[in-house]
Amino acid sequence: MKENRPSTRHDWTLEETRELYEQALPELLFQAQTVHRAFHNPCEVQVCSLLSIKTGGCAEDCAYCPQSAHHEAAVEREPLLAVDQVLSAAREAHANGASRFCMGAAWREVSDGEDFDKVLEMVAGVRELGMEACCTLGMITPEQAERLAEAGLSAYNHNLDTGPEYYDKIITTRTYQDRLDTIKNVRSAGITVCSGGIIGMGESISDRLEMLCALSELEPHPESVPINALMAIEGTPLEKQEPIEALEMVRTIACARIMMPGSMVRLSAGRIDMSTEAQALCFLAGANSIFAGETLLTAANPSENEDEKLLESLGMRPRKDSAAPVAGES
Repeated sequence: MKENRPSTRHDWTLEETRELYEQALPELLFQAQTVHRAFHNPCEVQVCSLLSIKTGGCAEDCAYCPQSAHHEAAVEREPLLAVDQVLSAAREAHANGASRFCMGAAWREVSDGEDFDKVLEMVAGVRELGMEACCTLGMITPEQAERLAEAGLSAYNHNLDTGPEYYDKIITTRTYQDRLDTIKNVRSAGITVCSGGIIGMGESISDRLEMLCALSELEPHPESVPINALMAIEGTPLEKQEPIEALEMVRTIACARIMMPGSMVRLSAGRIDMSTEAQALCFLAGANSIFAGETLLTAANPSENEDEKLLESLGMRPRKDSAAPVAGES
């Protein structure tokens, strides 16, 4: 019941977060489940679909990303997709149970002009299908955020990726403050925020937890918090990085759930390498959103059939409504 919900905080310290993370796993999961049940239906999962609408040739040098023009990954540059192509993919995703359709363009920042006008058409078209529309287009100005809001954009994804101290080991072409400024522009336009990060890039536990602290300091919290496990792609600087243990993902998700109780915590990249049991633990830890479809931008992902079987085996179901959650409600 709402009156029994824990209060929402924006002042988590690194020390407190480390205490959370290092608890015995049964204690951590119990705490996360208690918070999760106070804010969400524990048997429902929001199903989202993600499409790369413009692939490759990005000017950013993100060490994990095969779409960077700085790396030698086997991703071919492709121009912006036609509006009809994107809306056809959105209709298919909707038919397969997705309530949110996310569109990603490999841009460092948005440039005003014909391509951005097409993106605005895509957003409006997705909304007409009765779905939430999300974009990740790189950095945007306040004016561009306003135009996206006018087109009906539900959410904008702009991940912090990692903690502020580790950030320049992963990206040098934009700063942490650049990312925070874009999130501020999105929020000021009345668009909900999707922001999370990637674990397993060689960062320390402290770096990982500092990222969660930075996310929880945002007021309000991001409505969606994707937690990704690095998928080491050949041709990127992180191609030799060893995969993380599944329990690291579980602990990170549990901390995110406790620290940002009203947010949708999305179990994102890396699911294809996780067992049913590992994914079940992530749901127990408070994850309540997934990406469906065989590709996440350019990375592999479980198929819709596999996800249907997964949720069925767990007695869980896709969330039917497409109303954006209210993060930070207490």
